[in-house]
Amino acid sequence: MSNTVQLCTFRLGELSLGIEVGRVQEVLRYQQMTTVPMASSSIAGLINLRGQIVTAVDLRQRFGLPALTGGDGPMNVVVRVDGDISSLLVDEIGDVVEISADDLEPSPPTLRSPARDLVRGVYQLPNDLLLLLDVAQVLDFDAARAVQRDESAANFQTTTDCNRSLS
Repeated sequence: MSNTVQLCTFRLGELSLGIEVGRVQEVLRYQQMTTVPMASSSIAGLINLRGQIVTAVDLRQRFGLPALTGGDGPMNVVVRVDGDISSLLVDEIGDVVEISADDLEPSPPTLRSPARDLVRGVYQLPNDLLLLLDVAQVLDFDAARAVQRDESAANFQTTTDCNRSLS
């Protein structure tokens, strides 16, 4: 008997993403947020979830996508990681799908950063490619800052090399 996994699916622009159902606490419509001064640009704000203050993470920002325009605002996928609760802002909620764990494939090498760092693998669906989100990595802002520093350093080095060759 094949080992199966249930995934809560959602859309983020053209991307289809999934999270293990066991990590999802609940799914909510857009909630009013309080902004957090001087927080990472990926932190959309704080929401009050029945008296508990929850950090709302803008997944579009984390994936380097443009901001969502129009509509009723993003949906909240409230997740639990290591006892902490956070909300992931997504464009729309999909279905719960059951997939064989054996069918998880590595992320394609064409997947560019930052998505490459936030995805654990992919599932081929009949009409789509479902990216398995690494929730712990999405919520690891120290790693995100390190990646941004590395990319900035690489861009600086490339610019410096180009300037030298033009001289």
